[in-house]
Amino acid sequence: MTQTTPVTPVPVHWKLVIDCADPQSQADFWAAALHYEVEDNDALIRRLLDLGALPREATVAFHARLAFRDLVAVRHPDDPYDEHSGTGLGRRLLFQRVPEEKTAKNRLHLDLHPGEGRRESEVERLTGLGAKVLREVRQAQGTWVVMADPEGNEFCVQ
Repeated sequence: MTQTTPVTPVPVHWKLVIDCADPQSQADFWAAALHYEVEDNDALIRRLLDLGALPREATVAFHARLAFRDLVAVRHPDDPYDEHSGTGLGRRLLFQRVPEEKTAKNRLHLDLHPGEGRRESEVERLTGLGAKVLREVRQAQGTWVVMADPEGNEFCVQ
């Protein structure tokens, strides 16, 4: 009888994709909000253009670099990334252009945790970046502020 070694499952890599009208503006807002970095895909895009695998109209100039017109991601600055493509290999948000506008409450949202005693100053900072306060919630389990990013996507500040 042979024994099999138990296989340890490998965690699944993920990114949160957010539909939007203007990926570049959303990336700038969320990079500033989270202190993340906008991914730099310039080298990848130039390779794809040189190979004829990407039409020029699928790109835009963004922060003096080439970027994909319809999507851009932000990543945690401490996480690894692929140096050849600029793509993050850890915590990321990807903003993807869609033709339709947001019409209802988000079914998924981010909760930001700025730290003890810092909610008020964080709400003020985020408002300065273009977010709006929707309401303050006071419940038995806690207090938080519901906000909306520049395109109306809800998020909470704990």
